[in-house]
Amino acid sequence: MPETPDQNMLGSQQPEDCDAALVLDDGTVFWGRGGGASGLAANDTTGEVCFNTALTGYQEILTDPSYAGQIINFTFPHIGNVGTNEEDIETLKPAVKGCILGADITDPANWRAAKNLDTWLADHGIAAVTGVDTRRLTRHIRDKGFANGVIIFPSAGTIDLPTAVKHAQAWPNLEGLDLAKEVTCKDSYLWTESAWAIGEGYSTLTEPRHHVVAMDFGAKRNILRSLAALGCKVTVAPASTSADDILSLNPDGIFLSNGPGDPMATGVYAVPAIKALVESGKPVFGICLGHQMLALALGATTSKMHHGHRGANHPVKNLDTGKVEITSQNHGFVVERNSLPAGVVETHTSLFDDTVEGIRLDGKPVFSVQHHPEASPGPQDSRYLFDQFVNLMDEDGLG
Repeated sequence: MPETPDQNMLGSQQPEDCDAALVLDDGTVFWGRGGGASGLAANDTTGEVCFNTALTGYQEILTDPSYAGQIINFTFPHIGNVGTNEEDIETLKPAVKGCILGADITDPANWRAAKNLDTWLADHGIAAVTGVDTRRLTRHIRDKGFANGVIIFPSAGTIDLPTAVKHAQAWPNLEGLDLAKEVTCKDSYLWTESAWAIGEGYSTLTEPRHHVVAMDFGAKRNILRSLAALGCKVTVAPASTSADDILSLNPDGIFLSNGPGDPMATGVYAVPAIKALVESGKPVFGICLGHQMLALALGATTSKMHHGHRGANHPVKNLDTGKVEITSQNHGFVVERNSLPAGVVETHTSLFDDTVEGIRLDGKPVFSVQHHPEASPGPQDSRYLFDQFVNLMDEDGLG
């Protein structure tokens, strides 16, 4: 198959209409036009390249702390068409290393838009490459597995491909990296912001029914809002908080948040605390990285996936009910089914690749899921899991 203009190997000439490129660690080059922040150092634009298949919610995706250390390749071509605003964010300081887009960023056409995506990216120091054949890049990752890459978008001058490849090759992959320490809060804080309503914005929880302590490994705001919407006052605690400190707050339940990086690396300090929290008998609910580290605390193992799950259309079967839920996902590690010890029951399974999507501990109010029931962005099929957590706290209070 002949080379296409947007995919060349090292040594190719820079096209006249291209001022930026994504360069992979194997020497593959995807030429394009730069967007967002230009002139960034390679250290700020180098990471693991992954792809997300969601059709909507790019602002929530770009601000999800779980993307720390990663460059997002959006398979949907029209990214930026609804602009950006101050409400649809999952964290104040995005941790993503950059993004790859199929089409140029256009002026927004949406009544909620407050800023053009290109301007928003630049304001947050995020570089982009547009005009790339993102589906070809997706096939490259899907067929060969995860790849490290670097976005090169100089303020002026030509692109030094050999140096770019060296940067991509020198970047450590996510296996063995504790990235939760980079996105967790520095100090504990109280969260009471609740659900959003059109024309009203976000409401505030005024009469809490329960107190939840959330271990923050990179928590998304909409997860915290989902808890507040069900009457939970949330104390968000840094990832390294000890079990004694958490239990001293007398919570009704403990939440283990999503986050980036290798669960085994973060688990060095978090797993001992999670073990003690499970032993306390209080309800425990984990999502994403929290799910993986709960599994480690219960005696299971995790591993790096070939290319991961990222999108808003992943079918998951609830093994308790037999129902299929369409879910939102973002993860590159997985709990190994054959490592689940006795007493740990698989509750959810991916219908894409038959990987573990949920577990519970027999005899204790402890459970977790790999997918994202807060639906930000994505479908709301799995929102019932927050109700399940609250019901466990209700039962525990009666006991």
